[in-house]
Amino acid sequence: MALVLHNTLTRSKEPFRPLDPGHVRMYVCGPTVYDRAHIGNARPVVVFDVLYRLLKRLYPRVTYVRNITDVDDKINARAKESGEPIGAITLRTTKLFHEDMAELLALPPDVEPRATAHIPQMIAMIGRLVELGHAYEAEGHVLFAVPTMPGYGRLSGRSRDEMIAGSRVEVAPYKKDPADFVLWKPSTPDLPGWESPWGRGRPGWHIECSAMSRQYLGESFDIHGGGQDLIFPHHENEIAQSECATGQPFVRVWLHNGFLKVEGEKMSKSLGNFVTVRDLLDRHPGQGEAIRLALLSTHYHQPLDWTAQGLAQAKATLDRFYLALRDAGPIEPAAQPPAEILAALEDDLNTPQALAALHERATLVNKAADPAQKAALARDLKAGGEVLGLLQQNPEAWLKSGGAGLDEAAIEAAIAARLAARKAKNFAEADRIRDELAAQGIRIEDGAAGTSWRKL
Repeated sequence: MALVLHNTLTRSKEPFRPLDPGHVRMYVCGPTVYDRAHIGNARPVVVFDVLYRLLKRLYPRVTYVRNITDVDDKINARAKESGEPIGAITLRTTKLFHEDMAELLALPPDVEPRATAHIPQMIAMIGRLVELGHAYEAEGHVLFAVPTMPGYGRLSGRSRDEMIAGSRVEVAPYKKDPADFVLWKPSTPDLPGWESPWGRGRPGWHIECSAMSRQYLGESFDIHGGGQDLIFPHHENEIAQSECATGQPFVRVWLHNGFLKVEGEKMSKSLGNFVTVRDLLDRHPGQGEAIRLALLSTHYHQPLDWTAQGLAQAKATLDRFYLALRDAGPIEPAAQPPAEILAALEDDLNTPQALAALHERATLVNKAADPAQKAALARDLKAGGEVLGLLQQNPEAWLKSGGAGLDEAAIEAAIAARLAARKAKNFAEADRIRDELAAQGIRIEDGAAGTSWRKL
């Protein structure tokens, strides 16, 4: 089937038709680098990584741009609070973001522009908006004049009153209209700033993505993604300033992943349920793939409730898949994933359906008696996992990773001692060793080929 995506702009699923079938262009809003990425930040990274992998299979060329916001009032506040220089904060947290997302098996984007490297492009776009009468200067600020944009609000579907109430732009006496938003604002000497026609200052948040997407993807492109929290005001304002500056349609398809809760509640530091990716990786070493699977277990468009039980279930699911792959023996790479998995993903990235198809494939692998048939089915299982960014590790490495304090040498020594006890018919000692390992999260599995083990 053809790729179908849920377009926020039209509020419907529709066939994806790129502007250029030979080159699909996608932009996703990236992190503001002042702290560790939390699990809510990780969801769009993983979701759009799956879309990126799928697009690369369906089209000859894909350009995926995801920005780094390294000039922002949150960064300024963190620097003032900690005493750490702004440049050091953004450099360090960008590196940490890359490390955390790599452990979730996310591919890097083709282009990762930093906002501070694109100030001239932002100034040029703001100047064009002023020239065309869509923006005005007031008390050192430059503001976008929302009433000059026909159709403002069509992405979010909000009324004018709702937009004013929900806007992050402060109410200020110099604004001509309450809905107007900042494109450029003055900087005091202690804040980052650049010279501009309106004095030394820094860009507003929204203009950054408009300038960077235009630089690398053109005035019009295919897909813009992000979390639902960005629909208004960020993405609404991107549309307004981009289309008014260029006179061209901005984005064909808008995709937004649903909100994330933790154990049924909104994630917040005050509730004590604020979970970073690094928190999870520290508590579950080597389990980045399980975190990824847990994020994909709910359809991207729906809300996701992050739970400890859900992560445990994801780990158990991967154990099942990797056990099937291990038992099938050496596997040759497959050219294409199974048709039912591609069909599920082409239907608006239906990852739950794709995972159900992987379960069915694993069941067939486990039931197959013929070694050649088992290997062929396992090859399809691994290929199906690949388009989801899963099942590409060595099965033995996965099954022996994470979760227990014993190192591999100690486990192997205990297994050898158990084998010696069995040979001496000291079954009580053999059972004691097995139970002791089980208590430490190590499962012993005896088979025709000998004894294997895995961590739980």
